[in-house]
Amino acid sequence: MNRSLVPDNRFLSRRAILRGVGVSMTLPWLESLKSWGSQNLSDETSQPPVRCVCLFSGNGFHPKEWWARGEGAQMELGKVLEPLTPFREKLNFIEGLFNAEALHGGIHSAQTGQLLSGAKLAPNGAIRSGTSMDQVMAQQIGGSTKVPSLVLGCEASLPNVHKNYSMVYSSHISWSSPTTPTTLELYPALAFDRLFRDETDRADRSVLDAVLEEATSLRGRISISDQQRVDEYLSSVREVEQRIERAGQDQRLQGWRPTLEKPNMPRPADGLPQDIDQHMRLMCDILILAFKTDTTRICTLKLNNDWSQLRFPHLEVNDIHHLVSHSDSDDWIKVNQFFVQQVAYIAKRLDETQEGERSLLDNTMVLYLSSMLNGHHHVKDLPVVLLGGGGGRIQGGRVLHYKEQPNRQMCRLYLSMMDKMGVRLDRFGDADEPLAEI
Repeated sequence: MNRSLVPDNRFLSRRAILRGVGVSMTLPWLESLKSWGSQNLSDETSQPPVRCVCLFSGNGFHPKEWWARGEGAQMELGKVLEPLTPFREKLNFIEGLFNAEALHGGIHSAQTGQLLSGAKLAPNGAIRSGTSMDQVMAQQIGGSTKVPSLVLGCEASLPNVHKNYSMVYSSHISWSSPTTPTTLELYPALAFDRLFRDETDRADRSVLDAVLEEATSLRGRISISDQQRVDEYLSSVREVEQRIERAGQDQRLQGWRPTLEKPNMPRPADGLPQDIDQHMRLMCDILILAFKTDTTRICTLKLNNDWSQLRFPHLEVNDIHHLVSHSDSDDWIKVNQFFVQQVAYIAKRLDETQEGERSLLDNTMVLYLSSMLNGHHHVKDLPVVLLGGGGGRIQGGRVLHYKEQPNRQMCRLYLSMMDKMGVRLDRFGDADEPLAEI
């Protein structure tokens, strides 16, 4: 057994890592393991970490069905948000926040590029925004995990210019610097490898097989309840591995399926699932797995672009996402609900995972938002839902109204969220105070 896992015979680290040839796997939070050098389980370092994920879908929502009323278990939700009904008591519906800079310039790209920063965008095809709040956190606290931040997407970037603004703005919500959108991982297999593999040339070996010896030794040193936690998350790793392998065998990891003897179009890059529902679900599972294994605590998942070209044949919706967003039709509600179902799936899986006295959802902030309220490019108040307890510091079951308040910058919300992650700033974007309610 690798002795780096155990500093002495009495204490294991809550941040210990199972290691094998070419593989390292961070352990989930385990209540029976004391912190390194600490025998006091009330220490801050012995508590489950807070995680933060931002989920984005473009082009807004159906204007008549994005709403919430009431509080707690009696909260009523519009049709778009119905998939989140089981989590009403852990949900904050926030209305009235906006980014002032989104009021300037063109549509789509000019409304998306500063969504997580509130920054002023450079026009005329140039690229200059601001460092997004997820990357501010990654730069300050990301070193505590193997992967400082995980940036995932389900639709490739758009290279053109629209209404005088680069569509790079529409394709990225995470920015490592004002001129650098964070590298976006579209391939489920590569995202999985980033979490667990140290040597890309050993992809023929299962992650679990590589760390089996240390995992077996670990089980004899932890409580029965923690043994169950370890078994559950190792099973989750194996499940995702097997699903990716099966998808490859079924030829679903191709960007297309042959319908002619020879393709009449250029072959898309390998590794993209053919079906958007499978693609999104795999990315959701990888996100969940990353949090369960504490491989990262910061993630963004861009379900699609603003001005999205995605299609949804599994919903029997014929038009692309962008065109449907202008229709305010039943098809638009179906597409909206499909995206919200991904959020609900993540919330459910996180809520099923217990971490001490709270669930993983209670220890997480799940921010879901779009760059406009509806497909008619309304940006004077943005659609925002915040799920989870932020480590027990955020009250749920509320509808928070800011429309009539003078200081309703989105960046106030980001200041509050960063504070829950241990990143305390005097100012971010156009805000110099957090939201008192979050």
